[in-house]
Amino acid sequence: MVSSNDSGKSYHLACTGDALDTANAHSTPGDITFFGSCFCPFVQRAWVALEYLGIDYHVYEVDPYKKPAELLEVSPKGLVPALKLNHYNAPRALNESTVILEFLEDVASGSTQKSLLPPVSDPYARALIRLQCDHINRTLVPSFYRYLQAQELDKQVECAKEFVESLIGLVKLFERAEKESESNVGLWGDGGVLSLADVMAGPWIFRATNVLPHYRGFALPSGERLGAYVARLVAHPAFKATCSTEQLYLDSYERYAHNRPNTSQVANAINSGRGLP
Repeated sequence: MVSSNDSGKSYHLACTGDALDTANAHSTPGDITFFGSCFCPFVQRAWVALEYLGIDYHVYEVDPYKKPAELLEVSPKGLVPALKLNHYNAPRALNESTVILEFLEDVASGSTQKSLLPPVSDPYARALIRLQCDHINRTLVPSFYRYLQAQELDKQVECAKEFVESLIGLVKLFERAEKESESNVGLWGDGGVLSLADVMAGPWIFRATNVLPHYRGFALPSGERLGAYVARLVAHPAFKATCSTEQLYLDSYERYAHNRPNTSQVANAINSGRGLP
């Protein structure tokens, strides 16, 4: 059933389900304070990486629309995710999800020995993963929001095609990496190893299995391999550990689905045709 009525529900302020259990397990202050919000896919990117790479962290959930002083200290725009690095004197900070992912990759290379990229000895395979990541940021993520925020039926149909094309484009890049690389290049290859691209795309692919069907009647493109990939992705322990229950996402994304004014900086950017903040 496609939801058509705006009930006025707002975004949630606390995790539920598996994500709540994970947040509670990381409630003790430590070297890294992870500022996040339960509904935000950009936050989930970083959270999955923290879990998968085995890096210790402390969850600090904030309301990014109220922009508390603690958040502004580490993220000048008041956006999440953000990290506060407490082992420095004085503490230092990082923001922007893609920068945080690269930082966590570097941290893990010297500590946990886990990685989201093929080995440095295979630079071509690493470049293929980064091509996938570029497609995700430039094409898949913006097309998701354009589709969800579209109000007129003809615009929704147009944006649905665009989003499907972005998914098909990502599949082609996965297939290219599988064909041209001897390294393990992520979950597409069914090796159980997350890639940087899996982590970067995962939150929006996940929302394409709950938010988009509910508000737009969306169904993923047919294809056994894509369906199997999505199933592996959402069931992966590091990803599953960061997921709340479905109702949290349906409630939190109602404002996007009805394109309420000033829903977020992301929504405003999509409406104005600007790049994402």
